[in-house]
Amino acid sequence: MSLTSTRPPSTTAMPISNSLTAGKLPRSASLWLLLGSLAVSAAVFGVLFVGGITADYNIAGAVFFGVLLFCLTIWSVSRAVEGSRKAKDRLVTALVSLAFTIALLPLISVAFTTITNGLPRFDIEFFTNSMRNVVGEGGGALHALVGTLLVTGAATLISVPIGLLTAIYLVEYGRGSLARGITFFVDVMTGIPSIVAGLFAYALFALLFNDPGIRFGFGGAVALSVLMIPVVVRSSEEMLKLVPNELREAAFALGVPKWLTVLKVVLPTSIAGIITGVMISIARVIGETAPLLIIAGFTASMNYDLFSERMMTLPVYVYTQYANQGADTQAYIDRAWAGALTLILIVALLNVAARLIAKIFAPKIAR
Repeated sequence: MSLTSTRPPSTTAMPISNSLTAGKLPRSASLWLLLGSLAVSAAVFGVLFVGGITADYNIAGAVFFGVLLFCLTIWSVSRAVEGSRKAKDRLVTALVSLAFTIALLPLISVAFTTITNGLPRFDIEFFTNSMRNVVGEGGGALHALVGTLLVTGAATLISVPIGLLTAIYLVEYGRGSLARGITFFVDVMTGIPSIVAGLFAYALFALLFNDPGIRFGFGGAVALSVLMIPVVVRSSEEMLKLVPNELREAAFALGVPKWLTVLKVVLPTSIAGIITGVMISIARVIGETAPLLIIAGFTASMNYDLFSERMMTLPVYVYTQYANQGADTQAYIDRAWAGALTLILIVALLNVAARLIAKIFAPKIAR
C-alpha cells in the first residue's frame, strides 16, 4: 500500500500594510514646506514692490501669507500621503504656528523697518562723534550713548539694593500689615506712568536745590529707579519664593542663623533668576524718553558728570533728531533711525546676557 503525501496548495503572501506607519512624511517635510511657502510669499511681495504696486516691501504681509500658505500646503500634502486623520493633526499644529506668527508680526515689522532705515548711518562715525557744532550731515550719538550708560548704570545701583532687600523682607521676614502695605505700594508703583516718575524726580530736586530749571543726569537716574524698583522687587520676590523650604529648614537644623541662611543658602539658589530679573528691568527702562526729557534734558556735547549740567541719552537723542529736523531733513531722520537701531541692539544684548547669566549661575542639580 503506497502512501501519497498531499501538499497544501501554495498561496502568494499578500503584503500587510500598517496604517500607523505607512504613508508617512519625512521629519523635515514641515520645515521645507514652511521655507518654501515663505520663499513664495516673499517673492510675490517682492514683485509687487518692484512693480510699484506697493510703496514699501511689506515684510509683515510676506511672513503672514507665507505661514498661511504653509497651513494649506501641509494639510494638502499630508492628506494625500498620510490620510485625513494625520492631515487634521498637522493642520491644527500649523494653525497654532499661524497664531504665534500673528503675535510676532508687530515685532517683525518694527525690527525690519528699524534695521533697513538705521543701517545707512550705522557706521564708525556715528559711534565716535557727538552732535557738537553739527547742523547737517555727519555727527553721531557718542554723547547719547555715554549718557545712557551712565544714567542707566546709576539707576541700577540705586534700584537693585533697594529692590532686592525689599524682596528679602517680604519673603523671609515680612508679616502683618506692614508687609501688606509694602506689597500694595509696589503694585501701585508698577503701574505708574513713566512721565510721572520724571515729574517726581524734577519736583524733588527743584525743591531740594531751589532751582526750577534744574537738569542733570542723576535726576534721570532717580526717575528711572522709580520705574525699576517695583520690577526688581516683583521678580526677586518670585525667585525667592521658588527656593524650597527644606533648604531653609536644613540650615536652621544645623544651627545657622536666619540672616546667614538667607545669605548663604537662599540667595545663591535663586541668584540666576534674580540676575535675570535685574537685566529685564534694565531693558525695561533703558528706552524711556519722557522722564529723561523732563529731568535730564538734552545737549549736543559730551557730559561725563552725572551731577552737573544736562545729559543726553539715546531715547531723547532719537526724539530730538526726529522732532527738531534742520535743513537737511534726511540726515536727521537717518540719525534717528540709527539711534533706534542701537537701542534695540542694546536691549537684545541685555536679554541674551540675562539668559547666559541665568544658565551659568543656575544651581547644578545632580541627575
